[in-house]
Amino acid sequence: MTKERLYLYDTTLRDGQQTQGVQFSTPEKAQIAAVLDGLGIDYVEGGWPGANPTDSEFFETKPKMAATFTAFGMTKRAGMSAENDDVLAAVMNADTPAVCLVGKTHDFHVDTALGITLEENTANISKTMEYLVLKGRETLFDAEHFFDGYKSNPDYALETVLAAYAAGARWIVLCDTNGGALPRDVYETTKAVIAAGIPGTHLGIHTHNDTEHAVANSLAAVDAGARQIQGTLNGLGERCGNANLTTLIPTLLLKEPYASKYEIGVSLEALQGLTRASRLLDDILNRVPMKQAAYVGASAFAHKAGLHASAILKDPSTYEHVDPSVIGNERIIPMSNQAGQSNLRKRLSDAGLRVEKGDPALGRILNRIKDREAEGYSYDTAQASFEVLARQELGMAESFFDVERYRVISERRRNARGHLVVESEAVVTVQLPSGRKMTSYFKNEDATEMNDEGPVNALWQALRQDLGPYQDIINDVRLVDFKVRITNGGTEAVTRVIIDFEDETGRRWATVGVSANIVDASFEALLEALNWKLLRDGAVRAA
Repeated sequence: MTKERLYLYDTTLRDGQQTQGVQFSTPEKAQIAAVLDGLGIDYVEGGWPGANPTDSEFFETKPKMAATFTAFGMTKRAGMSAENDDVLAAVMNADTPAVCLVGKTHDFHVDTALGITLEENTANISKTMEYLVLKGRETLFDAEHFFDGYKSNPDYALETVLAAYAAGARWIVLCDTNGGALPRDVYETTKAVIAAGIPGTHLGIHTHNDTEHAVANSLAAVDAGARQIQGTLNGLGERCGNANLTTLIPTLLLKEPYASKYEIGVSLEALQGLTRASRLLDDILNRVPMKQAAYVGASAFAHKAGLHASAILKDPSTYEHVDPSVIGNERIIPMSNQAGQSNLRKRLSDAGLRVEKGDPALGRILNRIKDREAEGYSYDTAQASFEVLARQELGMAESFFDVERYRVISERRRNARGHLVVESEAVVTVQLPSGRKMTSYFKNEDATEMNDEGPVNALWQALRQDLGPYQDIINDVRLVDFKVRITNGGTEAVTRVIIDFEDETGRRWATVGVSANIVDASFEALLEALNWKLLRDGAVRAA
């Protein structure tokens, strides 16, 4: 059976950049474009040339890619020709093989936003598309507010897209710009457009997630016959975001009827890099990845209940809809006071620790976990701390170094310019098994009003500055997230700190510390993270 081709169009670098708080630099755009191209995305939209200096610079440098590099803009303005519209000229001067232009298809917007007649708007769309085709560009028409426009005035909405198609547009992209459409609306409207004379092989879908239906709406359009899907990595986008390609791509490749009926540019081999691509984007944005994200989230394949873990040990498909490794993710069996021996044995196995059923050590580990959680610890997400605890109970934990003492000071003062700053400094003295001692010092010398790295960072920098024979192993460790929770209220409350770490291989792990002193709780988590790294990377105890 011959599969039909679906085309994926990414607009992370343009529509995704409209997310509140998101602004890509030119090098970041190039990095993201390379990741998208490596996945096998068909079209990569770079932004709007001339709209801002970053976009203009990005189009000047033009990344080399197999994907069709696309510029975004708008149809010509009323009262001028396409040849003489300077805004359109900036888009054309980017000299990309494809150009996507947005135009009004909702009569309300033509009347209210543009203030021109419906006939003038249709003529603007038609003449712009003709101009692009004449210039040899693959032409896409983004039919803005199409679903709302179709509800309001179906005849006029259809008139606009038919005019664009007749003028030579390769793709007519139906946009749910306000994100209020539901799957049934999208399906029936897309069917109506095809019935009006635009083949599905020339139809695209662009949805927003304001009702949490962006992915469902995109699939509804495909079911109706559309053959291009627009979206963004991690669902970035204005307001509630766009259709999430990290959800759509594996759904199209792994779920029926899509896997059997359609072919996309992303291969099953490339799909294994999807989780890493998702987390790379969050890393660039300095955002914590959403753990509950479908397919790529850290909790997407986490099994906490003992009943679930018991079944997973026998057959993972009992509680998993796909194999996590297919999208580059991994299965997690968290440890908590709800856990049973099935969870424990599976988690130990994942850590490379084989313990037979009925081994007394299992009971000791479970009891210690429950005792520690009563003190405020949590091993649900702190997998590395769980492993260190288990190794201690199994007699498999090396003592690589001891911290003899640490001191940390934070000073709030006015600098020479009269600005309030907070400077932090830390001293850590480490003793190796041989008795050798090393003292490391760190001070945040460049503190400004906007750059207070704090006492925990000062301790972290001092601790990892000189670990003697272990330095090469821990050099690539970096702190990526820091979470604090007060467990029982009051000024003398117990504080729980969970810290996430990552190394250059992309491996992530989390540790937990608990104390009435937030700095001490943080330091406990920092120490445990380095010990886990040394254990996992096969460090040899220094003589």
